[in-house]
Amino acid sequence: MAIKIFIDQGHNPVNPNAGAEAFGYREQDINYEVGVRLAALLDADPNFEAKLSRNSPTEQLGTSTSTSLQTRVNMANEWGADFFISLHCNYNDNPAISGSEAYVYSLYSEAYNMAYQILLGLYYFTQLTNRGIMENQRLYVLRATDMPSVLVEMGYMSNPTDIKLLTTDPQSFAKGIYYGIRFYYGVK
Repeated sequence: MAIKIFIDQGHNPVNPNAGAEAFGYREQDINYEVGVRLAALLDADPNFEAKLSRNSPTEQLGTSTSTSLQTRVNMANEWGADFFISLHCNYNDNPAISGSEAYVYSLYSEAYNMAYQILLGLYYFTQLTNRGIMENQRLYVLRATDMPSVLVEMGYMSNPTDIKLLTTDPQSFAKGIYYGIRFYYGVK
């Protein structure tokens, strides 16, 4: 039986719950693109089945930030996903800050183990700094899912190197996360 991976492309095309913007790019568009590519890699692998939170670039989830987040979590819970992966891009006022990081509800969890493998995969395919895994119990998508969940900050939109890679080579981010998922499950 295929392992069910729910891929949440963080944020909406427009407010409520739109994401960061930098250098003329929008976070929600990058998250969408990486998510579609990650789902294609997973669906082509007989070990996995993927489901996306947003199935078109213009799909809007919820009518407020809270209902947007609830809709994503409810979709994963109702589908009976084995794992929830939320894709995001970071932003910092300091443009020198670069790299990938992940958030989990608890450092002592299956989510931590998955996040560890995803960050290794992202580093392998993108060479962006691995900034580590942080615990955050306030994030709705980490605390309200019935399955383990990881929020991945793929790179910094505020960093010229990161944003160039995120926008010109989304496939490398999808591959990094895909291989991280494979390693986590021990798929050869």
